[in-house]
Amino acid sequence: MSENTNTVLVVDDEPNVAEGYALWLEDEYDVRVATGGEEALEKLPDVDAVLLDRRMPGMSGDEVLERIRGGGYDCRVAMVTAVDPDFDIIDMPFDAYLTKPVEREDLQAAVDQLLTLSEYDEAVQEQFQLAEKRATLEMKKPRSELEESAEYEELTERLAELEETTTDLVGSMDHETFSSTVRDL
Repeated sequence: MSENTNTVLVVDDEPNVAEGYALWLEDEYDVRVATGGEEALEKLPDVDAVLLDRRMPGMSGDEVLERIRGGGYDCRVAMVTAVDPDFDIIDMPFDAYLTKPVEREDLQAAVDQLLTLSEYDEAVQEQFQLAEKRATLEMKKPRSELEESAEYEELTERLAELEETTTDLVGSMDHETFSSTVRDL
């Protein structure tokens, strides 16, 4: 167990995967492991970041995410899943999206990014979330499909609005730099 005060909750219905992620993170963070949605919700108090699988029996990761946000828990959430992203992710209130298989360095970088994000105000957090979703969709969807999507267009417009209001908060970081940081996850 780490002496770091940050706590990460790893949620995956495959115990070997959850324990593997925990082993990768335990030198840097206090790590909790849950192998189901109900267990995850029981372990949520005082958690700083959650790594959440989407496809689980019983309560899905999407449902757990809704309960986290609806319950007012103050933690950042990364979906770590084998589910390829589709336009449904636009309305999901996560902070980062990693598609399995995930490398150790990518998982550690995602947790670091989530914890850094916690230090910023809500507008910057929303901008990060939208930039993450945009980058995820741009990596997985063909340009023609993006151009035909009303959801993607709304996402892009909202991101542009936030960029205008958060420029001072993010400093000199322009959209490409911000998006590049997100893509590095």
